[in-house]
Amino acid sequence: MNKELIMLPMLGMLVLTAVVWFYMYARRIPAMKKARAPVQTYTVPEKTIELLPESVNYPAYNLKNLFELPVVFYALCLFLYVTDTVDTAYLVAAWLFLAFRVLHSIVHCTSNIVMLRFYLYAAAALALWFMLGRAFLGLLAT
Repeated sequence: MNKELIMLPMLGMLVLTAVVWFYMYARRIPAMKKARAPVQTYTVPEKTIELLPESVNYPAYNLKNLFELPVVFYALCLFLYVTDTVDTAYLVAAWLFLAFRVLHSIVHCTSNIVMLRFYLYAAAALALWFMLGRAFLGLLAT
């Protein structure tokens, strides 16, 4: 198996993070202009939350979330690459992680339906924990 294939879902997560970052500012800047508060007012996230509509802040919450479990995903993908242990099961799980994280971000940044968002988050997490557990057991077996 071509071990470089594990880099594709990893790159996909990086692209997702960039898309959410751009979307956050595309929503936030017009809302800040509409609020007409001096820019210096937004010195801490709490002020932004207070001054802007809740829905405008959804992408910011999602961006923070993209630096939680995905960090484990990045490290794990690099581990699999370096140890040359990439196989079909890891690739399927990595693509599932990415797919569920994309769907999670769409929901989180737009309608923010909490239970749907949770199920998508949990599905992505299960794919990640499968990968991590399998890698850990594989390392113990060597």
